[in-house]
Parts: sequence; structure tokens; C-alpha cells
Amino acid sequence: MQTGQAHREWEQAEILRSRVESAQLRPTNLRQSAGLVARYANPPRDTPYPLEYAYHLLGDVRGKRVLDFGCGTGSNSALLARRGARVVGVDISADLLRIARERVRQNELSGAAAFVAGSAHDLPVRDNSCEVVFGIAILHHLDLDLVSREVFRVLEPGGRAIFQEPVRNSRLFTAARRLFPARREDVSPFERPLTDAELARFAAPFRSHAVRSFSLPHVRLAERLGMRGRRKDLLYRLDAALLRSPLPLRVYSAIAVVELIK
Repeated sequence: MQTGQAHREWEQAEILRSRVESAQLRPTNLRQSAGLVARYANPPRDTPYPLEYAYHLLGDVRGKRVLDFGCGTGSNSALLARRGARVVGVDISADLLRIARERVRQNELSGAAAFVAGSAHDLPVRDNSCEVVFGIAILHHLDLDLVSREVFRVLEPGGRAIFQEPVRNSRLFTAARRLFPARREDVSPFERPLTDAELARFAAPFRSHAVRSFSLPHVRLAERLGMRGRRKDLLYRLDAALLRSPLPLRVYSAIAVVELIK
């Protein structure tokens, strides 16, 4: 299959997956609660939660042009705008972008965020025009080599890219995934957890990169069981402590937060 045709099929699968995702949402009340806004306003460096850590890495983005890469329904776009960023959200799905626009409208942030439909493999963004690229659970849907070039292209010199992605480095867990593949309509045939080797190849053009691992198996089990409150928080804190220890547990983590500098 030629590369162009392969990417068109890849992207069409993502559009169909996103259509299922958007149909499951009710965009009548998209206002973000005060608690949610506070949680991601200034999280500490040592947080055991991966998304909080990604927001910690952002630092002060007031007045900065931030690309919400694969913005989906705009939940992160709204939070970025609340932190004072000038947000441009790009996603291939027109269905999800309609919800993103409605979300920022309901949160009275329309002037701080704009949305553009486009492919992550060919971003509708000028060269060297972004100070930060922020992407949550997006790279594992994409052609990493092509997207690495695109992210590098749109970042200004010294700009940073921050990603949170699912990972799977354990051969045992990889074999189990092959035995029990995801078959939901909102999962495309192209998405897959990434490996450290793939992330390192993605990061190769950049001046520096750092990775922090999260989510050992006990955390994933707690999530599936719907555990909440203090017990869930204790399990996340145990997760962080174990991953800081000398034990070789990182291979069993399920989430990586990556920071790249151009």
C-alpha cells in the first residue's frame, strides 16, 4: 500500500472512531467545575497523577501560543485557555471540534481558543509558530515518524512539546493484548500502546527529552474496579513511590509523560 493511501485509510478510521466518541457525549452542559479547574491550575512536580504532571510541566503559559494537538472535545483547550494561553486546537474530526467550540463557549473562553480541522500528519500550522505543543493520548493513534517532523516543524526554537501517552514495554502484557484485542467501536484499528524505543525515535530530532513513567498494574486494576476517594489516592501514591525506587518496575508502567525541547 502506498504511503499516501495508507495515511488516508488511517485518518478515515480515526474520523469514524471519533464519530462514535462524539455520539456518546451530551454537549448540553460542558462547563468545567471549580474543582477541575483548580486541580490543573498549578499541580506540584511530585504529583502521582500523569495528567497533573503534564500540566505541571507547562509552567507559565500566559500569552504563549499553545497548540492543543489532537484536541478532541476541547477539555484541555479550555483548561489551557484558563491558564492564559493563546490556544489553537487541531483535530481531524469535525464532530469533536463542534463539541470543542461549544465547550469553550459555555466556559466563556471563546476569544482565547480557536479550532482548526486538519491532519496531525500535515498540520495546518505555520513553521516555528508555536511555543508549546500539548498532546494528551494522541501519538499512539499516529504515524510517529511523520508526526515527529510535524511537531518539530511547528515549534519555535527552544519551544517545548509535552505528551501523555499509553505505553507497553512488557512482553507479557504485549502478548496478552494480542490475545485479547480491543474491539470497541471507539477504538480504531491503528491505535496501540507505544514502546520506549518508539518514543526515543520520536524524540530523536529534538535537543533534549525527558520521560516520567506512571501507572503500574495495581493502578490500572483500581481504575477498572471504579475505586475512588482516599483509597485510590493511596494507590496512586504507592505507584509513584514504587517507580522512584531502585526496583526495575518501569517496564510494567502503562503511561508515560514526555517533555521535548526543540
